[in-house]
Amino acid sequence: MTRWLWLVLAACDPQAMTIDQYACPASGTQLTYDNFGAQFFADHCNSCHSAQAGDRHGAPDAYRFDTLDEVHQRAARIFVNSAGPNTTMPPGPYDPPVDQRDQLAEWLSCGAP
Repeated sequence: MTRWLWLVLAACDPQAMTIDQYACPASGTQLTYDNFGAQFFADHCNSCHSAQAGDRHGAPDAYRFDTLDEVHQRAARIFVNSAGPNTTMPPGPYDPPVDQRDQLAEWLSCGAP
């Protein structure tokens, strides 16, 4: 199976938790783009999902995460693929640790401030 087909099939996971199933904590979040989001995307996403990525490894051009606005536009999709228990993205051996995926879930569910 080609990598592209695997990614498409994995992205259609009917078991994936959605952003509306993950509540922002009642106290809100201390996570912000400046103290969490920007570094998370730099470390785990933007080697493929950046306008500056040389080889996007098949990532659609519409899925860029260089700015907070771009993340906001795709927050639900990012959540379904990468946040909390969702581990479709990024593919490969250098996945974010569970605690960082949980932080991503919290940050996104709280509106990605």
